[in-house]
Amino acid sequence: MTYLYYKTSSTGTVKPNETTVKHWKHLAAKKNWRITQLPNGFYQTECLNPDKEHEWQDVTRRETIEGAETAINGSVTHFASKLEATKGPKVVKTFE
Repeated sequence: MTYLYYKTSSTGTVKPNETTVKHWKHLAAKKNWRITQLPNGFYQTECLNPDKEHEWQDVTRRETIEGAETAINGSVTHFASKLEATKGPKVVKTFE
């Protein structure tokens, strides 16, 4: 039963379009992120909008600057792995 589930779930993978890949590349670059402090003392992570120059979009709010940076690092890692997945499956072992 597990094999059937994996087979039907993994064969229907849809490749992302060029715009999506462009956004993922943008979000995977840490230089496109920043942290701002809000009046209430919280820290907000923001990402530069890839479609509109000089426009920042708020993403998350955290209590500490360390938490905000951890959130950004997690987002960068997440989008980098999504980009890696667009290259297709990786061969991890072969048999003779």
